[in-house]
Amino acid sequence: MMFRIDPTSDEPLFEQLVARVRIGVAKGELAHGERLPGARELAQALEVNVHTVLKAYQVLRDEGLVDLRRGRGAIVTGRAQAELSAVERAIDDLIRAAKAAHLSPDATATLVKEAMR
Repeated sequence: MMFRIDPTSDEPLFEQLVARVRIGVAKGELAHGERLPGARELAQALEVNVHTVLKAYQVLRDEGLVDLRRGRGAIVTGRAQAELSAVERAIDDLIRAAKAAHLSPDATATLVKEAMR
């Protein structure tokens, strides 16, 4: 799985990493028993502080999505693949409506974040 973050986003970097793993597990892109990149390796690849990656891994551990073991790294222990087709259809509808309203991706994301609070 390719990890990507947006350093210009208002969302903290560690939360972006957590979200990517959650989505990867939900979509079945990350399987039970799969090893995530080491914290140092991922931090270097993303050009972030290693503590950012460690914080993300700790949140995922606390949620039960990964198991952290010294020397073994982070292993996916997450739940089964979720059914996301309804969510993906709703997102497609949202994107069409946002484009029709001439909203930027950032404005659309802000609306979604506010609605989910």
